[in-house]
Amino acid sequence: MRYKVDKALIKFSKIFRDAGFSCYLVGGAVRNLSMGLKVSDYDFATDARPEDVISLFRKVIPTGIKHGTVTVLFGTHKLEVTTFRTDGDYTDLRRPDKVHFTPSVYEDLKRRDFTINSMAYDLVTGEWLDPHNGKTDIKKKIIRAIGNPSERFQEDALRIMRGCRFACQLEFDIEESTLGGMKEKAANLSAVSAERIRDELEKILRAGKPSIAFHVMAETGVLEVVLPELAACRGVKQKGFHSYDVFEHSLYACDGAPSSNPEVRLAALLHDIGKPASLGHDESGIPTFYGHERYSVEISRKIIQRFKFPKAFEAHVLLLIENHMFNYQPEWTDSAVRRFIARTGVENLENLFSLRRADQYGMSAQRIDSTNLNDMQKRITSFLEAEHALSIRDLKINGNILIDRAGVPRGPMIGIVLEFLLETVLDDPSQNNEEKLLELAVNFYNERIKAD
Repeated sequence: MRYKVDKALIKFSKIFRDAGFSCYLVGGAVRNLSMGLKVSDYDFATDARPEDVISLFRKVIPTGIKHGTVTVLFGTHKLEVTTFRTDGDYTDLRRPDKVHFTPSVYEDLKRRDFTINSMAYDLVTGEWLDPHNGKTDIKKKIIRAIGNPSERFQEDALRIMRGCRFACQLEFDIEESTLGGMKEKAANLSAVSAERIRDELEKILRAGKPSIAFHVMAETGVLEVVLPELAACRGVKQKGFHSYDVFEHSLYACDGAPSSNPEVRLAALLHDIGKPASLGHDESGIPTFYGHERYSVEISRKIIQRFKFPKAFEAHVLLLIENHMFNYQPEWTDSAVRRFIARTGVENLENLFSLRRADQYGMSAQRIDSTNLNDMQKRITSFLEAEHALSIRDLKINGNILIDRAGVPRGPMIGIVLEFLLETVLDDPSQNNEEKLLELAVNFYNERIKAD
């Protein structure tokens, strides 16, 4: 069976064949083609040496030439090409100390992680190589390590995380001996760089059901190594509307967040991670978690920094976690709604509502149509359409006017006066005109600040 691919890729492969080399599409691209899934990255393996590949194409980047890998810029594609190889020892539990080039594609396929990733496809001839029965495992929906699982995971501990990731991306089961090898070598993940772990976590968070990966991580002991704070949530019971303990609730909340939004997904996973630290009991013995969102922010901050996420990403996730406990009621006054918007920021509202809905989903793993949330969003929309002042930049006055006309000196006093004016306008939007604000500013400065 021939698979439909971009004609440019066939042309690319033909250049190797015309030069006397073999060239196969390998890895995840072949797996996805066989499953009818979208292919975003194309990796090739060849018996051509890196220097041969460089001579065949005009634009080649020596991305990993030590290990036989170069990246070819071909039309609109960036194509990774690796020479057939066998690997030496993996003393750092991540990459081979040395590689040995081999003329055999079968030797090359033998060194890969899982059977579903060990197939090769010749785009020119249509030849399909499957020496480890990857297609059979795809049909069975099984993730199976090639050869001895313990050896594969001892070579490269990151393969354990990849196994967890594939389980949720493909919604496959992990074969028993492979699962056993993951358990046996889970501790080796502590030697893998935080950035590598983060990359896998990001891919897990984009999957349909991240909970599958985190359940595998919990079962294999990976969670205690990678996210011990989340592991600590296991068995922490909740009452009320909750059907699950804190751990299960967090996983299903993560599932319930938009897969296209990694910030909300991570916030959903971590939003209750402070509950074990804040656990108490009321006079009836019912668990309480007063102020858990503050604990969650501090614990999440350490996790996010440990994995070296970007600063802007960190700030947004923490803001969502800090504000996720809002409990809107129809009795809220207009000024209370405006203060909520001002506190969280207009730009964060959509994500905050997504997190709140994910939190509700996590209570029972079912979608809940929340009348309160829907009503709150309608009220917020009406305020935004009315262009109410919701931040200092929305005021009809600024620091320069306060200096020139209200006599407020440059420095921190400007911010204090502007904050006072914003609070006034949040209570009464009609106050937001320059002359009225100027009058309020003069009185406030003279009576409340200057007088002191």
